[in-house]
Amino acid sequence: MRVLMPFAYFLPEQVASTHLDRDMLSCFSENGLDVRIVCPVPTRGCSAEEIHRYAGIRHETMYGGRVTVDRYWAPQEKGNSLLRALRYYWCYLRQARLCAKIDADAALIPSTPPFNLKLAAKLKKKRPGMRILYNLQDIFPDSLVNTGLAGPGSLLWKIGRRMEDRGYAAADRIVVISDDFRQNIRAKGVPDEKIALIRNWVDENAVVAVPREENRLFDEYGLDRDRFYVCYSGNIGHTQNMELLLDVAASLADRPDVGFVIVGDGAYREQVAERIRTEKIGNVTMIPFQPYERISEVFSIGDAGLIISKAGIGGNSVPSKTWSVMSASRPVLASFDKDSELDRVVTGNRCGVCVPPDDPQALRNAILALAEDREGRLGMGRRGRAYIEQNLTRSIGTSKWPDALSAKTV
Repeated sequence: MRVLMPFAYFLPEQVASTHLDRDMLSCFSENGLDVRIVCPVPTRGCSAEEIHRYAGIRHETMYGGRVTVDRYWAPQEKGNSLLRALRYYWCYLRQARLCAKIDADAALIPSTPPFNLKLAAKLKKKRPGMRILYNLQDIFPDSLVNTGLAGPGSLLWKIGRRMEDRGYAAADRIVVISDDFRQNIRAKGVPDEKIALIRNWVDENAVVAVPREENRLFDEYGLDRDRFYVCYSGNIGHTQNMELLLDVAASLADRPDVGFVIVGDGAYREQVAERIRTEKIGNVTMIPFQPYERISEVFSIGDAGLIISKAGIGGNSVPSKTWSVMSASRPVLASFDKDSELDRVVTGNRCGVCVPPDDPQALRNAILALAEDREGRLGMGRRGRAYIEQNLTRSIGTSKWPDALSAKTV
């Protein structure tokens, strides 16, 4: 089978879904599938040296020749939301033209950027014999509301809903990552037979607990090994409630035994760093994005792994970092919508604590309770790791994708 995969970001770029993409490509190549990737040259999530090195590379092969990568030039990504949207549209125009020329049995289209909804419709029209799968990791235009860029019923919302309907109609199958996602698009008129549920996973062998005395990040960033740490790792953006995190950290200034670590990058990183500096929030340490090879060290920094979002996100977001926290045998500390899928997994399996979003007192109380109950949080960590091993390993997750591509029941 020949599979077309357009990407907005691809190796050596490191983004939230990089490990999933890498695992899928390994699975596809092992199952004899030939993959053609169309993507821009690297512009973010990697070093300046790598960006420079790849500037002149337009074609390469990977995975023993099973994967072919075709790259095109794209403008550098900027932090400004409008400039990012313009870059996304540029990529859509280039990919629509390039992908339409490729003869493949199936196209696996990611939901980032949102213009890929238009790409799905365009490919279905240009290549009617090609099977179209839409990999729904982020629900647009719901995400516009989450980030405050549009309100329900606004013009931008209506345009997004029109794109969404046309993209879903063009797809032969829509792969969702949670039951909440399934309910969301079912309510928008997508029939059940068109929906397949394949939850995201974590490579349980790549993300493991690292003993604190062996974790080099403590020495590199001057972290006290005797302190209780809450660690947030991932995108530092507008939907992640960094203001709430800093409010709670500031309120715990009188607890020298409690500290916070923020690992990652994103559009809101500089604002977070500036507030830490100006308000002298001394119990928060910021660490740059780390290479995937150090992911176990990252998720082993904290005594608890923080998942934090603004209210209203839960129905269309399941942060994959949750599974990495659990794989590293750490309790999940979630400031997240109650009765969301994340809440049901965490509280139902007793592998962490979920408190309502936008509630600083509830988050503060949960942090102090975990800090004072070492045996309790160790038990949560063990149960979280067991849940991953039973439900969300790399082999369990990737094994479902070849069947989805070949129209078999998942």
